[in-house]
Amino acid sequence: MSFANLGLSAQILDAVTQQGYTTPSPIQAEAIPAVIQGKDVMAAAQTGTGKTAGFTLPLLQKLSQGQRAQANQVRALVLTPTRELAAQVGESVALYGRNLPLTSMVVFGGVNIKPQIAGLRRGADILVATPGRLLDLYQQKVINFKRLEILVLDEADRMLDMGFIHDIKKVLAVLPKQRQNLLFSATFSDDIRKLAKGLVNNPVEISVAPRNTTAARIEQWVYPVDKTRKAPLLGQLIKENDWKQVLVFTKTKHGANRLSQNLEANGLKAAAIHGNKSQAARTKALAGFKSGEIRILVATDIAARGLDIDQLPHVVNFDLPNVSEDYVHRIGRTGRAGASGEAISLVCHEDAKLLQDIEKLINKTIERKTIPGFEISTELPTKNFAPAKKQTSQTRRPRNPNAQKQQGNRSGSNANNSGNGAQPSKPATRRPSRHRPVNKTAA
Repeated sequence: MSFANLGLSAQILDAVTQQGYTTPSPIQAEAIPAVIQGKDVMAAAQTGTGKTAGFTLPLLQKLSQGQRAQANQVRALVLTPTRELAAQVGESVALYGRNLPLTSMVVFGGVNIKPQIAGLRRGADILVATPGRLLDLYQQKVINFKRLEILVLDEADRMLDMGFIHDIKKVLAVLPKQRQNLLFSATFSDDIRKLAKGLVNNPVEISVAPRNTTAARIEQWVYPVDKTRKAPLLGQLIKENDWKQVLVFTKTKHGANRLSQNLEANGLKAAAIHGNKSQAARTKALAGFKSGEIRILVATDIAARGLDIDQLPHVVNFDLPNVSEDYVHRIGRTGRAGASGEAISLVCHEDAKLLQDIEKLINKTIERKTIPGFEISTELPTKNFAPAKKQTSQTRRPRNPNAQKQQGNRSGSNANNSGNGAQPSKPATRRPSRHRPVNKTAA
């Protein structure tokens, strides 16, 4: 299957081709036709599956056929949990919509609101926003949602984790009832299903990767090390292996600051990003990391959510996350779009239980490695896991309760069973594919 089979215009296909993409990933192959047909969509998609293009491409297609946004109007609203993700979705819209006469804007907190107000007064076909700043702008009466056609909730699970549920409800309350709704989440948790119940209408439900699995192309291993020796070990690994680009996760903001300063003191160019950093500082650090000026980016989970860095080769868990699922999100920053990647965890005795929980979650024992001079006295516990059963990709449409008696069971088509992909009335449990997109074939 190619992008040309999905109902996209020549202008959009040209923009996709210019990026070197020819074959859609599973999430794109299934979501794009459904969105273009005007259906509500719920999609479970892990990081690195091409899910952003899975909604931006059909969004552009639909909006290109309608009347342009007038002053203060917004035709499509994309809500994201973080500034970084909002900026990246905005970049995707601009990239694939370059040949279309559509306008778009990105708004988030931490920056001057006046240019955002001025831009919105002219209207925007597509608005990408974080919830807090969006409500602020709405209260200042610079946004008109009367002609809103489409709402997208991106990374809905993280928005709930970050406590945005009340803001989301406030936003939903001011939107027109007649609209198309798209919900993208890493998982279909109970909270997500509860949110979806009052949001989507008889949605096409898509899952293209099993929950809490890690990409086959990501090599994972653990370095057992005493807590006080983690920083020296990290520095040695980077220098001896000549790693040029490394994303490092810490549990706390202070820990991120301390580690980046330690690395800098040892001659390694590093920067930290977290919630206490200004938006300007975070944007500068990320730009420096992408360009290669900064070799090591040290981040907390919240700050790193949504980071999209092409061909990122190395992710390091300096601290293991308290929530096991976050391990999957973290290491999903590497091994994307068919590229190989390495995920390294520095684990001390205090982290042994967290490591066991992670291995239980991913159903895999992560290989241990040691470096001379950094051994610990007692080995970390290990457990062997049975191989997981192979799962297949599938798309399902939840049954319409009113039509069920007349029509019986109804299921959606399986749009694409090849390539590699990511991740409610309660439908049947999904068993999605473990595939991931092949390099330079998924936008």
